[in-house]
Amino acid sequence: MNIVFLGSGTFGLPTLRRLAQDHTITAIITQPDRKAGRGSKLTPTPIGQWADEHLPNTPLIKPENINADEPRELIRSFDARAWVVIAYGQYLGQKLIADRFAINLHASLLPRWRGASPINSAIVAGDTTTGNSVITIDKHMDAGAILAQSTHPIEPDMTAAMLHDALSNDGPDLIAKVLDDRLAGTEHYLTQDPSKVTIASKMSKADGIVDFNQPAHLVNARINGLNPWPSVTVGFRNEHIKINHSKPADQTSQEAPGTIIDPYFGLVSCGDTQTIQLLMVQPPNKRAMDWKAFANGRSIKPGEQLIGSPLPTQTASP
Repeated sequence: MNIVFLGSGTFGLPTLRRLAQDHTITAIITQPDRKAGRGSKLTPTPIGQWADEHLPNTPLIKPENINADEPRELIRSFDARAWVVIAYGQYLGQKLIADRFAINLHASLLPRWRGASPINSAIVAGDTTTGNSVITIDKHMDAGAILAQSTHPIEPDMTAAMLHDALSNDGPDLIAKVLDDRLAGTEHYLTQDPSKVTIASKMSKADGIVDFNQPAHLVNARINGLNPWPSVTVGFRNEHIKINHSKPADQTSQEAPGTIIDPYFGLVSCGDTQTIQLLMVQPPNKRAMDWKAFANGRSIKPGEQLIGSPLPTQTASP
């Protein structure tokens, strides 16, 4: 099958690799190169970089506005029986996709978690299961008909980075199934139930907070769901530190929420008398480190406090 692929982020890389093996990629569409790093060097998207290295003879198009007349007509001119869209990053207008079989891989069990941050939102909400959905492209965000879905468990110590990779690697088989069904003429379209829609809004730096007064499973879910970005920041002594990874703990505590009850194991009390275990933290201007290394370097004592939302004013080190 001839295929046009539209994508930018790493989430679509495993599927693009599989498509390049099983089908003919007639064009790849990705976001323009952007300045990145300390030198503000123009850097291609992960999809663009892979295409340059592995499919140098395949047209690679980087429109600023994919719906403008010139790029729209160019993309529509390529011979393709299907368009596969994964984490592309621009809205696809109706003039662009008219009369095309255009499908999108979305990292949630739609209609749950439509929007920009489905992986983070599923973990933060305490969901125990998520998955991928392959849908048609609709004029409304993530509202197309469902062609296939897969499920994946969310383990209590799973971060958004871990779940991203797991769902990314699940994408190739799911897309392959939909394309096989299309070739056989056996695809099935399931309309989403609007009463079950939840929205996964775009994350911002301001979301990187936690309330230790909440139950332990939600505190843990928030920490892991915001890894790698924006990460949860808490107050400790006279500095702000990031908590990057945690897991539930068996021990209970009557101490105030946010109290470090076991410095060696990183056990912290929460609002329901349950505890979590801190695994990875990041001090200001330092790399992430194992909790034990952090605690040993600061001689942390039982009873010291982590302060969540709202954060205290940060003061200079003595």
